[in-house]
Amino acid sequence: MRVRRRTFGDFVKAFLAFVALAVLLVGVPVALAMTAGWPFPETFEPMEWLKQDISVSTFLSILTFVVWLAWAQFTACVLVEMKAALSGVGVPGRVPGAGPSQLLARQLVAALLLVGATAASFTPSLAQLGQTYDDNQRPTVAAAQQTPGLFAQQQEQAAGTAAAVAEQASHTEAAPAAKKQGDTKFYRIQPPEGRHHDSLWEIAERHLGDGRRYKEIFELNKDRAQPDGSRLSEASLIRPGWIMEMPGDARGGDLVEMPDDAPEVSPEVRQQISDYARTGDGAQEQGGDQAQGSGDEGSGGGTAHVDLPQQRPAPGTGHADLQRPAPDQVATPAQDSSSFGLPEALLTAPLLAAGLLGALGHRRRQALWQSAFAGIGGRRGMEPPTPTGDALDVQDALLVGADPEGVRLLDRSLRGLAASLAAESRPLPTVYAAWMSNGDLHLQLAQPSGKPPSPWQLGQDQTFWMLARADAETYEDVDTAAPYPGLVSLGTMDDSRLLLNLESVPGIVSLSGREEDRAAVFASVAAELATNGWSDRMTITLVGFGEDLTALAPSRLRHLDGIEALIETMEAETRQRRGALGAAGHDSVLTGRTGPAQHTRWAPHLVLLAAEPSPEDAMTLAELAADASRLGIGYLVGTGSGDLPGAAWEMEITGEGRLLAPLLGLELDAQLLPAAERRAVVELFTDADPEHGPDGPGTTPPFLVDISEQGRPAVYARLVGPYEIIGLETPDGERSALLHEALALLLLHREGVHPRVLSSALWPRGVTDDVREALLDRLRDWLGTDPDGTPRLRTDDAGRLTLAKSVVSDLDVLRSLYHEATQGKGVDSRAVRGRLLTDALVLVRGPLLADRPEGRYRWLTHEIVDAQLPLLVADTGLALAEFHMEKNRAEKAIEALNAALRTAPSDERLWNELLRATHALDDPQRLTALASDLLTRSGARGLPPRTEALLDELLPTWRDAVAAAG
Repeated sequence: MRVRRRTFGDFVKAFLAFVALAVLLVGVPVALAMTAGWPFPETFEPMEWLKQDISVSTFLSILTFVVWLAWAQFTACVLVEMKAALSGVGVPGRVPGAGPSQLLARQLVAALLLVGATAASFTPSLAQLGQTYDDNQRPTVAAAQQTPGLFAQQQEQAAGTAAAVAEQASHTEAAPAAKKQGDTKFYRIQPPEGRHHDSLWEIAERHLGDGRRYKEIFELNKDRAQPDGSRLSEASLIRPGWIMEMPGDARGGDLVEMPDDAPEVSPEVRQQISDYARTGDGAQEQGGDQAQGSGDEGSGGGTAHVDLPQQRPAPGTGHADLQRPAPDQVATPAQDSSSFGLPEALLTAPLLAAGLLGALGHRRRQALWQSAFAGIGGRRGMEPPTPTGDALDVQDALLVGADPEGVRLLDRSLRGLAASLAAESRPLPTVYAAWMSNGDLHLQLAQPSGKPPSPWQLGQDQTFWMLARADAETYEDVDTAAPYPGLVSLGTMDDSRLLLNLESVPGIVSLSGREEDRAAVFASVAAELATNGWSDRMTITLVGFGEDLTALAPSRLRHLDGIEALIETMEAETRQRRGALGAAGHDSVLTGRTGPAQHTRWAPHLVLLAAEPSPEDAMTLAELAADASRLGIGYLVGTGSGDLPGAAWEMEITGEGRLLAPLLGLELDAQLLPAAERRAVVELFTDADPEHGPDGPGTTPPFLVDISEQGRPAVYARLVGPYEIIGLETPDGERSALLHEALALLLLHREGVHPRVLSSALWPRGVTDDVREALLDRLRDWLGTDPDGTPRLRTDDAGRLTLAKSVVSDLDVLRSLYHEATQGKGVDSRAVRGRLLTDALVLVRGPLLADRPEGRYRWLTHEIVDAQLPLLVADTGLALAEFHMEKNRAEKAIEALNAALRTAPSDERLWNELLRATHALDDPQRLTALASDLLTRSGARGLPPRTEALLDELLPTWRDAVAAAG
């Protein structure tokens, strides 16, 4: 547990708070009793009171009673806040009509308790994950390695904390004695089985009851020589055959207890363990065989033996969120110390990167379709602009860092939970935060909400619901509202990622620190909220920053100029939401997200205020935020001083990128989006905006092929349709598929591919440097060299991998033929244009990489080539049909359009031109058959409006004819 050292200022604040509370709670009633007397009359005669004249004495008595009443209300506020702070259970009750009085009481109580061992906050404890009530099964040991939780310092009272510290110290001191008594245990790392690889986490989970205790195992074995001569230097890098000394309380049948004869262990392994036992700290301090308590002597009491550990699928991805990679597959910082200049902020933010990458792909597809249908000034072009400079580095960082699978599992898990609760007619519980920790998802509830629906399980107490990764994978997409759209990543603690539910905070969340550091946090929060995949509709209001960020999601993000406009807007919305909830009969927006009313969605409104408000504005915001969590409104407010009236949760961002919240028990590595990266991200989105590009007939492809006879390539890959390679021998062995996939990625990115992008595409769960470099060496050898000796796989000045011009694909040729026909030689020569378009259409043999094996080429989901290819084929077919129709060759035009429809069957432009070409044949029956076929293809949606209008013009009786034809 991290505890911040108390400063002199903290003690001064606590003293002043004590004095203020003493004056208000004791001094005020004593003064009133001495000067004005008690507020209660000596006799109870209401009728006599009404007959008396209203004098100055009567007025003073009434005023005295009001003062007594205000004192009683403030005293009640102090008691309520003190109870919540000391117990750490439940949201502090709202004293009726208190308002500013309760806010004042909250601040005074917080300042007073800040220096105490029970430093509490005003919201429920996010208890520490990984603990259980069964202390007999899990004894308290030196580091009860707890999963981080908000308000960790509130979990126990000061006495409990002191007892835990004392027990930890006694356990630590008793460890050498335990070794001397023969309690030391060892574990031998097992070889991999299938995709499962042994890891320290799973060893700790099996034998210590808590995966987070892997650090104890690591510390016991760090830098000790293993049987193969190597040493343990990284917790994620362990090898089969290594020996791990285990803490004294380890349990399980696959452990070896030493000293022991270990009759079921082979002599070789027994000798290895015995030798290893002499290398521990005890051996260094006590010398020789005394290190482990006479390592070769029997200890009596049972027979030790080694069994194979239980093998189960290892959680998977390299982002430590909903998945955890196999330890020998992860490119750790020690393995991959160089990031090749990529922005680390995005490499370490998998959920943010996945959201940005998905939104960017959607924006680029939208631009392609608008361009193809001439939606913006006649601009036509199949190629989005290629990023350069910082924008290219950021794009590569997004490709490397994104964890779309983690986002998908998180979204399905939350929606599945909502659907299960709705099926049981249960409301959604209030969730303050979520922890993604080594394959598991933990939800921290505001208060106990009963037993969670299967497959969710209770965590270490009633306020935690937990879902294991294996159970999360069983969820499928469900049609229900996103239950917790306000979850947003704040940072990581060890291997756990914290998502705070801004929508549920009982008040304002304040963020202090330097302005540039606060701006990086605000930008990260805004970008993730705007693009995340686990929410539906929402409104995010930015004040004091981020006007450029609205380009990320114009439908979600809006920018206001000042605090005055914000207060006016939020006062109106708060009134409107209160009325809407009352009219709908809901207690909160969570009630409205399940059951029959979920179609209303009750979208959240999250306010990010970077400009520090004045004290008056801060009090107004505090009053608005007092009921905000019930209404689905959240406030994150920046402050330079750290003191913000009405702040329920206070956080601080340091210059080193640490996010601190002492009263919440948090110390995170903050998730940031610094200014340079923010500008580059915005540039990617603005360049992809269909209204941003230049008008004109089209754009030039990034790579043009010499389509003359002299330009015959040395290596030719057919990607449009089944994957074939001409000019290279097929590699032998299991690496053939990996080499083919790497070549396909490079062919689709002629501008160059960053080495880390290539490795993350081929190994989404992570890979070590040596494996990546070995693949690149094999790829270079396979591709060979040009006649002049130049390698066909090269590295440019920026460190990106590029292919020589002698290596081309049919997609490169298709683009070049279309470009030459419409913007090159084909413009001035009709014959050349017809030949080039015909040659281009012949190249189309089906969808891209039609025979790719299942489970591979997943990086194509980040690409837009699946949208580019159908549009390119459709444009080629339309151009060739137009070429034939100029000479009234309708049959040839129909043949070209049908060829294009095989690859782009849903392109409405092809349908319309096919109708016009068929109409030119003057054959009503054939036109009716075509209309019936198009109607069948359109399915339940029916024909598009423009196609239907065209049919009405070409064949007014088509509806009756189609109906008669059945």
